[in-house]
Amino acid sequence: MGDGFVEAIDDATLKGFASSQKALPGGHIHGEAIEVPIFEASGQTRVGRFGWKDQHGSLLSFAADAYLNEMGITNRLRPHDTTTIGKSTADPEDTPDNLNLAAIDHFAQFIRGTKVPPRDPALVETPDAVAGQALFEQIGCNTCHVETIVTAPAGTTINGGAFTVPDALGNKIIHPFSDYLLHDIGTGDGIVQTPAFPETAPKLRTAPLWGLRMRPRFMHDLESLSLADAIKRHHGEAEGVQHGFGQLTPQEKQQVLTFLHSL
Repeated sequence: MGDGFVEAIDDATLKGFASSQKALPGGHIHGEAIEVPIFEASGQTRVGRFGWKDQHGSLLSFAADAYLNEMGITNRLRPHDTTTIGKSTADPEDTPDNLNLAAIDHFAQFIRGTKVPPRDPALVETPDAVAGQALFEQIGCNTCHVETIVTAPAGTTINGGAFTVPDALGNKIIHPFSDYLLHDIGTGDGIVQTPAFPETAPKLRTAPLWGLRMRPRFMHDLESLSLADAIKRHHGEAEGVQHGFGQLTPQEKQQVLTFLHSL
């Protein structure tokens, strides 16, 4: 939810995060912005921001890929099945309706119209949550979990010219708590999305933290059942930050967790 705002983030903003991280002392944190194909704009690319490996830069591309790979529904952007065993329908299976919109178009529009759940009103302004956010920033969590981003101005053409940022999404201040870059924090899946970026095998996109309190499991593999465990699993580029959390007092750790539970 809220990914319409993420789609409206300008490429230069995400590349700027990568550049600023590389300039930090020590060089431990160095997120990577990769250019990925925009299916609806042949030959065009954009900085990836959707999927655990940043494999998509537009919501329509994301929808088309999900329809094919998650539900087995071919469409105009992904017109061929990965297997034809038992297949009895003609491709593409997702066809336009009376509005000349296919299911992938409606799905992309739906995502663009969603908002992120608001922060927990019972926690957000409590002393512990406020102190926890200050500690979150102090130990460097917000280097990757970027707290505030401004979307591109309304009227900006994105996605290889296939979409124009509307007033509802343009020039908006959002708080996703992510840089949407790829990082190696020691929990990677070893998958290379494209031969053009072999170095991405151990990397994963920084998980946005907005709406965090709505999730029962954490990390890309959902193997963490608590936020404390998810934090402990941060290694690699995040080793220093994870160590900083470990050096906090029990009370301070709980304040950080209270802040996270307020998101």
